[in-house]
Amino acid sequence: MTKILLKRAYAEPSAADGYRVLVDRLWPRGQSKIKLQLDQWAKSIAPSTDLRKGWDHDEDRFEEFATYYRKELNQNPAVDEFLEVLDQHPVVTLVFGAKNEQINHAVVLRNYLLEQLTGS
Repeated sequence: MTKILLKRAYAEPSAADGYRVLVDRLWPRGQSKIKLQLDQWAKSIAPSTDLRKGWDHDEDRFEEFATYYRKELNQNPAVDEFLEVLDQHPVVTLVFGAKNEQINHAVVLRNYLLEQLTGS
């Protein structure tokens, strides 16, 4: 099964990251393509602009955000395509720009993808 890691876009890439995927809809400020060393930019599985702006990284509304984001993912055909990409790589790192490493959309996405991969 694929191991899915999380890493901020501002942390140094490493060989242990495996296949690196930016999962933000917006490009991280101040980061170049060369510096990020990405294999893919999967903005189609990021939260919608309306959901992202509505949440505004408010920690008190994280659970509500996660619920709505999961609903978006359930209806997003790009998720199935992304799951196929995951199957091709033993290690995938989801790269995100958020400052908070515990409360962000990449955490929700990682958990969602793991559930899809394991059939939970």
